[in-house]
Amino acid sequence: MTLTAFARRAGTDAATTGNDAARPIDPRKSTRDADGLAVASFVLGLIGLLVMNIVLGPIAVVMAVIALARSTARRGRALLGLALGIADLVVLGFLVTGNGTVSWSFGS
Repeated sequence: MTLTAFARRAGTDAATTGNDAARPIDPRKSTRDADGLAVASFVLGLIGLLVMNIVLGPIAVVMAVIALARSTARRGRALLGLALGIADLVVLGFLVTGNGTVSWSFGS
């Protein structure tokens, strides 16, 4: 398949095949990606309350901010992910100041 035939099949002009900026952005894909980021932020923030809050908390915060910047349809889920990510960092702060360690356990 030649470059021109590939460009016609993709629905772009042969002159713009090398230019990524000339391609139209599919708004459904962008929204779907933002929705996935919102859900992932929520899940990682929730899991981060129990394990690995030093890693999962900041990741949840960043993913939530990106999802909100991309105008996700799941705005509430992204806000919950942001709140849980911040809560992960607060729990981490309490652990470091209270125990002197970044881990906690059930029991004594």
